[in-house]
Amino acid sequence: MAEVPSTFRLTPGAQAPAFSLSDSSGAIHSPASLAADRRGLLIFFACNHCPYVIHLAAFLGRFTKRIAEEGIATAAICSNDAERYPADAPEKMIEFAQENAWDFPYLFDATQEVALAYSAACTPDFYLFDSTLRLCYAGQFDTSRPGRGIPSGKDLDQAIDDLLAGRATPEPWYPSSGCNIKWKPGNEPDYFTSIVR
Repeated sequence: MAEVPSTFRLTPGAQAPAFSLSDSSGAIHSPASLAADRRGLLIFFACNHCPYVIHLAAFLGRFTKRIAEEGIATAAICSNDAERYPADAPEKMIEFAQENAWDFPYLFDATQEVALAYSAACTPDFYLFDSTLRLCYAGQFDTSRPGRGIPSGKDLDQAIDDLLAGRATPEPWYPSSGCNIKWKPGNEPDYFTSIVR
């Protein structure tokens, strides 16, 4: 299990890259539709088999319910190559979301274009945007890792508090760590090949 740091992120204040991805029911979602009438939007890249995601999954189910009450929408995106990693196929995503009480869209990025647009490097990788879809925070959920610590959501929670209070989240933003996104052969971005050998 290689830990891959996500160091290639959008810069503070950057606009959320647009996308149109479907959920398990076939409904199409975009950043604009997800954030409509909300105070912010959390997007994170995930998959079903990564130990780092599994470590946080049930806690994320509870965490996202709470922040929804505070006006923050959530969507997760799986960009892994489902042919080589069938545990991350869309039908398995439905099961994983249900098991962990994910009451938010879990979207499949079949072309991997969305992961590339966000410069996502690992699962999980978190991006918090305000109501105008400007980046407020990109970084780790907290300092816990599989086998080390209990999830608290401390880092992301602080960023959400800052967003709701109209404050900027001070840097440094400590990057997420996890398993690398499973790129399709030929899709690997330059930043992936430079950090994973």
